Amino acid sequence: MRLKYIYSLTIITVFLVFNNCSIKQETESEKLHNLFNDVWEWGLQEFPTRATYLGDYRYNDRLADMSLAAVQRRHHKNKIILGRLENINRDQLDPDDKLNYDLFHKRTTRNIEAHPFKDYLMPIDQMGGVQINFPNLVDITPFRNQEDFNNYLARLLLFPEYSDQIIALMQEGLKENIVQPKIVLHKVPDQILVQYQIDIENSPFYEPFEKDIGNLPDSIRTNYQERARSIVKDQVFTSYEKLFEFFTEKYLPGARENISASSLPNGDEFYAFKVKNYTTTNKTPSEIHSIGLSEVARIRTEMEKVIKESGFTGSFKKFITHLRTNPDFYYDSTEDLLDGYRTICKKADPELTKLFGTLPRLSYGVKPIPDFQAPASPTAYYYSGSLKAGRPGFFWANTYKLDTRPKYEMEALSLHEAVPGHHLQISISQELEDVPEFRKHSGFTAFSEGWGLYAEKLGEEMGFYKDPYSKFGQLTYEMWRACRLVVDTGMHAFGWSRERAIEFMADNTAKTENDIVVEIDRYIAWPGQALAYKIGELRIIELRSLAEEELGEKFDIREFHDTVLGSGAVPLDILERHVKEYIATSLGD
Repeated sequence: MRLKYIYSLTIITVFLVFNNCSIKQETESEKLHNLFNDVWEWGLQEFPTRATYLGDYRYNDRLADMSLAAVQRRHHKNKIILGRLENINRDQLDPDDKLNYDLFHKRTTRNIEAHPFKDYLMPIDQMGGVQINFPNLVDITPFRNQEDFNNYLARLLLFPEYSDQIIALMQEGLKENIVQPKIVLHKVPDQILVQYQIDIENSPFYEPFEKDIGNLPDSIRTNYQERARSIVKDQVFTSYEKLFEFFTEKYLPGARENISASSLPNGDEFYAFKVKNYTTTNKTPSEIHSIGLSEVARIRTEMEKVIKESGFTGSFKKFITHLRTNPDFYYDSTEDLLDGYRTICKKADPELTKLFGTLPRLSYGVKPIPDFQAPASPTAYYYSGSLKAGRPGFFWANTYKLDTRPKYEMEALSLHEAVPGHHLQISISQELEDVPEFRKHSGFTAFSEGWGLYAEKLGEEMGFYKDPYSKFGQLTYEMWRACRLVVDTGMHAFGWSRERAIEFMADNTAKTENDIVVEIDRYIAWPGQALAYKIGELRIIELRSLAEEELGEKFDIREFHDTVLGSGAVPLDILERHVKEYIATSLGD
């Protein structure tokens, strides 16, 4: 009888436990993180090559749907995501999740607000697009076994549809007058042409099939090579040829003559949105223009001082000419230039522990920008790696026209792109623990590029810029970013011509003519982005000064830097909040 009673009681208890579990309500935190996970997974499926880049290989046989219908579908999905987010009670979240909520809200809102301007109808410019990005797919794709090779071939087979979707976007852009200015597109035809006017065996698309394929027998390897040749020739090359014909015969003739973003439909509002988005501030183009002029004047004074210290007795203009024309300031070979960058990076690496408590595990290297891409590319850029994918980060250096790549700029450039700049900042973000995945990989340009410019300044504390020419190089890079505030707003908000922007940059920096033209064309194609560097740097400097003043002897540069980088990329207002919390905590100690 007692056993029967115990048995019955056990059944009731199990029932009650099960019933309570079944009706348990999600906490607000659980709702939030379930949303993060759902959206992250959706994003990987929507953009399979990004998944590959991040080291997630589940969708390696797919390409993104770039059709207009897909664009609209994603916009609708973002509205649903925002609705789910705003149904979560933020007040019931802990401080960490409140930050997660706020960052995710900013990101989602930004995507929704951008949609009406339809800049997705401009999918190609001189710096990016299917003619540049798709050939780089090989660099992020694993080739370990037959499945990997099959997946890669499947992607190549999808390329014609993908390319046609890009063409359809541009066709719609022509109809709505949402196109890039003609002046920045003149190098694109050659970028397309080089993708198919080449021997198949020399094509980057065929390159993986020259390697061992999973230690397979020669007969199977030969079969893969034959299939690859056929697919590259009949699918990829044919699609690029079709793109070339469309671009040269229809798109380029229909491109804008006016360089200003204000000439686009709702152009003034579009530029204002870009300014706000990239700077993460509410500053107007007029305010930013004024800041730029003020910074140009300040930096010019510092440059004049360095010229005197160098022993040069001529004018500022003559000094600039001296820098641009003296062959002693330039390398004679590509390899020497790359070795110069690598030497600087090796010198920087051991200095990091003096300035940072937390350092990333991911390694990095230096590579030349591909030849077909280099003429329209900036001086350098950083391409982040992935611990998950086993891929290091890379500082990509432009080796095109060696007589435009001066030695005196190299220290500042290396510190910006590698360490303590982009590689360090981005890798630390990717290696954050106990944060949602979107926090590790999403960026706010004012933070990331502001940090890169701030990293250049750290060179003095790391033992760089010992000779006046390198110091002048650092100042010319800072002046370059200050000039951006003037010329970007000048062209897009105040009616400046391209020629006036080039002249302003030439008069105030030691950048070579080639670099200046490439840069100005970049600002034309990418309105507002270049403003982020100086605006972000100025805010980081202001916050460091605040911390030094408030903390006095308690100020620890390593703790400050760890605070700035410790939450990943954030808007500048949130960065300010974090630094003030760090100050308050340090004072409490």
